Amino acid sequence: MKLVQKTIPLALVLALLSVTFGTNAALPLAVGDEALPSLAPMVKQVSPAVVNIAVKGSVASQHQNNPFMNDPFFRRFFDQAPRQPQRRETMSAGSGVIVDAANGYILTNHHVVEDADEIMITLFDDRELPATVVGSDAGSDVAVIQVNAKKLSQIPYADSDQLEVGDFVVAIGNPFGFSHTVTSGIISGLGRYGLNANNYENFVQTDAAINPGNSGGALLNLRGELVGINTAIISRSGGNVGIGFAIPINMARTVMDQILEFGEVRRGLLGVNIRTVDADIADALDLPVDFGALVDQIVPDSAADKAGLKIEDVVVAVDGDRVRNAVELKNAIGLKTAGKVVNLEFYRDGKIQKVTAKLGSQAESLQVAQGTLHPGLDGAAFSDLPENTVTSGASGVLVTDVDVSSNAAVNGLRAGDIITRVNRVRISNLKEFGEVAATQDTLMMTVLRNDGTMRMLRIG
Repeated sequence: MKLVQKTIPLALVLALLSVTFGTNAALPLAVGDEALPSLAPMVKQVSPAVVNIAVKGSVASQHQNNPFMNDPFFRRFFDQAPRQPQRRETMSAGSGVIVDAANGYILTNHHVVEDADEIMITLFDDRELPATVVGSDAGSDVAVIQVNAKKLSQIPYADSDQLEVGDFVVAIGNPFGFSHTVTSGIISGLGRYGLNANNYENFVQTDAAINPGNSGGALLNLRGELVGINTAIISRSGGNVGIGFAIPINMARTVMDQILEFGEVRRGLLGVNIRTVDADIADALDLPVDFGALVDQIVPDSAADKAGLKIEDVVVAVDGDRVRNAVELKNAIGLKTAGKVVNLEFYRDGKIQKVTAKLGSQAESLQVAQGTLHPGLDGAAFSDLPENTVTSGASGVLVTDVDVSSNAAVNGLRAGDIITRVNRVRISNLKEFGEVAATQDTLMMTVLRNDGTMRMLRIG
């Protein structure tokens, strides 16, 4: 179970979770010959398609026996000592949902199977089967694994865009190792985000009990249709307090389709830095709306630049779907395939306008730096600063993208950062940045963040 401390007094626990269900259904007056309402017939129907997942793996643990290595102050005194990388064995458990019985495809969470050396699943009929990872995506926390077996069951999909707060849902999973545990509740909220700013988030919130071990399990409506994949809880103790989250199945299917087609997710890239429009921004820019995503940076030669977007444009729709904030624009673009042409609606000078943009590739952008600079920067993409930023007096290199599972992310880089100095050398463009970053073992970088703060990052 992963624990992420938030600024609020609660903790976010990425748990190995169960499923939640949601639809516009009311409790039935009768089920079969039973005079009283019961979920038992539906549970019997879907349970064979929910699996328990046991994962054996290993993770790098370079300084696992030295607690001082966790402190940056003390760590610098050990940097010259020979490093002997070690591996630490791990065991974890989670849940999964069979969505394609003919091909043996199972949906689960990325965090359930990451670092897996061996995956075993247990079916409802107690069969134990080895599984392989077809593909996994850290950004959405979705993974697809596969088993080779006959007589499998699958769960049909619902349309998660039709969910409403108050719909009844059911979760099935493997909490604390208790196989095929069933809990029930309602949809408590929709479109939740902010659990991990670097990920693609559009969570369904539920009060159906979800606990460690439920991750990757099914969230179902009362018709036995899959509406989500359980992934996280908020809790002080690590156990259920009635606030759980699931990835909407429409979002999970989009990721799965790319994994099955390409073996990976090929995300589209618009090439903008954005922020959410609120009432203050709307008033300052004299906007006719108080929602949308404000463009405050444009990467040269990006899809946005070629489409004619400008600084201070406010994007309010993608392919006809409303964009209420920066997170929704990030999701709308990041869940589309590179090369796809999208229709954008935006406000400029108080008037609505429309353009089409052919999305670039995040993968291609990330490869710009891969292997050519310091290894601690792998997974980040850089560009020269946009002209408007340079003319305002800023100088440096813009971080355009950061892969959430990369070395760059671990070392603290974020998309939108401006690197102004490296090892006390002021830099003004990519050429100068590359000359320093590719030749030094340790980089001390001064970074200007979007919120106006300056940070010092140590790489290496």
